[in-house]
Amino acid sequence: MTVRLRGAGLTVRVGEGRTILDDASIEIHEGEIHALVGPNGAGKSTLFGVLSGDVAAQAGKVELDGRPIDRVKPRILAQQRAVLLQENTVTFPFSAEQVVRMGRTPWARTPASEDDDELVSAAMVQTEVTALKARAVPSLSGGERARVALARVIAQSTAILLLDEPTAALDLKHHEDVMRLIRGRADAGIAVAIVLHDLNAALAHADRVTLLADGRVAATGTAAEVLTAERIEQVYGQAVDVFPHPATGVPLVVARR
Repeated sequence: MTVRLRGAGLTVRVGEGRTILDDASIEIHEGEIHALVGPNGAGKSTLFGVLSGDVAAQAGKVELDGRPIDRVKPRILAQQRAVLLQENTVTFPFSAEQVVRMGRTPWARTPASEDDDELVSAAMVQTEVTALKARAVPSLSGGERARVALARVIAQSTAILLLDEPTAALDLKHHEDVMRLIRGRADAGIAVAIVLHDLNAALAHADRVTLLADGRVAATGTAAEVLTAERIEQVYGQAVDVFPHPATGVPLVVARR
């Protein structure tokens, strides 16, 4: 698989030299979902921000298709990768459709803009927000806003998707719908990096997993290789059982109570 994003030796310090990401390395391949998991404060969102080009590292480098990401012009970068953040606050009364259409901004005044209407419509259908298109985004529920935000990055039509906890505000049905949609994007050749708290979602959907702890990479590999009961207990401080689902055989994580 082709590596689309590569981070090597990434270190981020804040404040009085406090290290929040320490010598982290990761590769994001086309056609795969790569999940970033770990407890609160492990460095997931910081690594995500560095990979997206939005956070500067004090050491290490990020390459997009072999080119240093900080040398890629912002407009070109936005045509290559789409970023969904944890928080997607919209304070002005833009409609849901207007917000989704913002995803097409990097393609303005290019031949690709001829597809704007089709791509916006398709993204809203895929995320089940078409019925909300005339609604003001501030009036929507948290889950509805999350799906509108996801539709925006889908409409952006990039070869790399960076998604920070896209299912956090979703109910069970929409959680599964969104994960299936993301799986479909990866199967179509898109490179996906996704921050997840749900270890079972990582086991069910991710091709690769990077587990972070205290700002460092604790393990990386397939989900089954990384998310063992012993390693989860070591990193999270919570005893768990990991066993195969009786119908699908996919590993499940259950906390010991």
